Amino acid sequence: MLDLEIRQVAVDGRQVAYRRTGAGPTLLLVHGGLSDGREWLPVMSRLADVADLVAVDVPGCGASDDPPDGSSLADIADVVAGFVHALGLERPHLGGLSYGGGLALQVATRHPDLPGSLVLMSGYAGWGGSLEPEELAVRLAWARTLVEGPPHPDPVAIVPGLLGSGLAPELADLLAQATAGFRPGPTSVLLEGFAVADLRDELSAVRCPTVVVHGELDARAPRPVADALHRGIPGSRLVVLRGVGHMVNLEAPDAVAALLRDVLTGGAGIG
Repeated sequence: MLDLEIRQVAVDGRQVAYRRTGAGPTLLLVHGGLSDGREWLPVMSRLADVADLVAVDVPGCGASDDPPDGSSLADIADVVAGFVHALGLERPHLGGLSYGGGLALQVATRHPDLPGSLVLMSGYAGWGGSLEPEELAVRLAWARTLVEGPPHPDPVAIVPGLLGSGLAPELADLLAQATAGFRPGPTSVLLEGFAVADLRDELSAVRCPTVVVHGELDARAPRPVADALHRGIPGSRLVVLRGVGHMVNLEAPDAVAALLRDVLTGGAGIG
């Protein structure tokens, strides 16, 4: 597996961390809510021969500075757009998982000329735009318990419905490393912002080619969530990965890398 150095760039006076490797068309990868850019290393190791790969640490995660209190999903999307401009990336393909999928979608709706394409994996139109009110209340209560309660030695273990299948030991270790350092304060900012985000009315404004990727066993963002994204985004393609759950990039890195390779090389993966 790749072992990439952490780099940083200033965006609006705050440091944003990232890992980068490869050469070719740029693919910017955005991680899930309790994680950091390391969760993309298995996929990146499979694509470094065809793409310039950039895995960002979202503000408040990994080695990036914390976001300001009260930051909305739109505010974080603007940071991602600033990050793209700070690195001089030209219309990168944009892929995101879970929270990162919702964030990538918000980038595309606020900055429609930025992404060359979107790959939304286990994504949401914000929790507020994808979950029923009862489930949203449960999700918020869980998030507040997570960030306000005592530290947990394995944050992943208390995320309901995260995995549909077991991970290989080295991937389980990677996920544990990526989540072990989550910071309760900024995590609360991100999750509260995601809970109130509702992008349903913005889906029709997505201009770039889009693939919606759903894990067949995903109990976290179940099939109706993916179907709604697919219906709402003009010309999007829905891809269902069999036998995997929410963490498709770790549960099925070969399949995800193959799909992204098609997107990057202009093959059948998008359109």
